[in-house]
Amino acid sequence: MKAAFKRVPAIEKGFSILGLLAEAKHPLGISDIAKALSYNRSTVFNIAYTLTSLGILEKRGQNKFHFGTRLYVLSKTAIRHSELISTIHPYLKEINRKTRMMVFLGIRSGLKAVILDKVDSTFDIRVMSEVGIRIPLLAGAGGKALLSLLPDADIDKILSQNKLIKFTPFSCTNKRKYRAIIQKTRDEGIAFDMEEYIEGIRALAVPLNINRGNSPAAIWAVGLKIQVKDEIIPQYSEYLKKIAAEIKIRFSTEQENSSLKPVLV
Repeated sequence: MKAAFKRVPAIEKGFSILGLLAEAKHPLGISDIAKALSYNRSTVFNIAYTLTSLGILEKRGQNKFHFGTRLYVLSKTAIRHSELISTIHPYLKEINRKTRMMVFLGIRSGLKAVILDKVDSTFDIRVMSEVGIRIPLLAGAGGKALLSLLPDADIDKILSQNKLIKFTPFSCTNKRKYRAIIQKTRDEGIAFDMEEYIEGIRALAVPLNINRGNSPAAIWAVGLKIQVKDEIIPQYSEYLKKIAAEIKIRFSTEQENSSLKPVLV
């Protein structure tokens, strides 16, 4: 039986502020934050300055705030101790060696795909590549792979409430066709982005069936069109699906072993 607890509003609001700053392109002021989150200005003032005194936030320019040094240190420590990241990182490196593509591990957070880990390409490309970056869920191969892990009702709700953006001339903006693409990704275990998010860039993604509940995970590999040629896509597709199957087996085995451990009473 789980112990009862009371949610702490100040902590929830603090994390909402951090989430807003993570998505902002520039540092934000107290009024900017209060307006965006519909919070009382004095509440935002107190939380922002408390986080600043702790080193979680820093003031930039004219009383504007963004992430501080201590948050960076904490995030690096969290990454080192994350079972998901530490387990999957060697696979990202293996994919990178095999394909020479940029390789990402990401999870779904609301309508965003959040990059948790990456291995850079040997080619001179940088595509929204920093760890922690949030990219639109309804864009690219990674988003398709993450969506394929959701229940049908959740997918239909997301599509009904959000517009498909025409990022490039190759983007799919027809919701019925996009829904069919998600189903095909689920059936075949692989998703593609053929210059649909950024012209000249192709990507392949595999959903990871590792029982992460409300935070589905996926791996996607990104490369230049001249690098990811039509004739090599089938080979890379089978290779990525093989990697995804290995990861699923590994997590399943670890979960089984964990459930077999004796319970001390």
